Amino acid sequence: MADKHQVQLGAVQETLFIPLAARARESSRKRPVLRDPKAAELVRSIAYDTAKYGRGAGGAITVLRTAIFDSWVRAFLARHPAGTVVEIGTGLNTRFERVDNGQVHWIDLDLPDTIELRGKFFADTDRRRMVAGSVLDEQWLDIAAQLPGPYFFVAEGVLVYLPEDQVTTALAGIVARFGEAMVALDTYPKSTYDRQHQLAAKRDIPARWAWACDNPYSLERLGLRVVESATVTRPPAALRRQLPARYRYLLPLANPFVGKALTLTLFQAQGAPI
Repeated sequence: MADKHQVQLGAVQETLFIPLAARARESSRKRPVLRDPKAAELVRSIAYDTAKYGRGAGGAITVLRTAIFDSWVRAFLARHPAGTVVEIGTGLNTRFERVDNGQVHWIDLDLPDTIELRGKFFADTDRRRMVAGSVLDEQWLDIAAQLPGPYFFVAEGVLVYLPEDQVTTALAGIVARFGEAMVALDTYPKSTYDRQHQLAAKRDIPARWAWACDNPYSLERLGLRVVESATVTRPPAALRRQLPARYRYLLPLANPFVGKALTLTLFQAQGAPI
């Protein structure tokens, strides 16, 4: 561990190791859901608590969640190759590396300690920029507005750590500023919320979820319209056809157990053309 990067992160920020470790493990498979060699490189380079963040049956769920968001971003870029994608709460995600088409403009947004860590492994370019700040800040909205539209905002595994009033404030701010924006996020019902609190206590993980959402359609009151909804056991059809055979076989069997654990929703501002 002595030759690895030592990190000092806040409690919520530290949870970035959960999806990072899951992507690294998945990439080692012969036929992975997604390939992420950068994640494997980061896992080898950073000192983190593998007992706390690097194991668990939830890894497959996390990887499928990420793959669904990737598929939505790719579909957006197929229509708008030079548009702008904003990764909210980016952690050590490598979505840009997985979907970059050579034209997209990109912002990786996270809190200062996480962006400082990212800076050890990633660099800004003429199309990609790291921005330190909270999703509740307004400065990053000004930065994003300087880039070409249309816009796609991705918030994977991050809004659940904010109280509901802060979630609605953040989303309403995006809608007010970027009237035709696409927004992709994940929500968790109260039952999953309660299980997360139990698991976090068992593993001595200090970060606790702060927002439960039983019905993503309730967010339409903020000026968002549901375009597509998916779960990890029922991913979008285009992605489902590309999954390894083991997943196509196992997902229907897993649906009664984890099918309602989380929902992934793609929104667009009301009245904007799809």
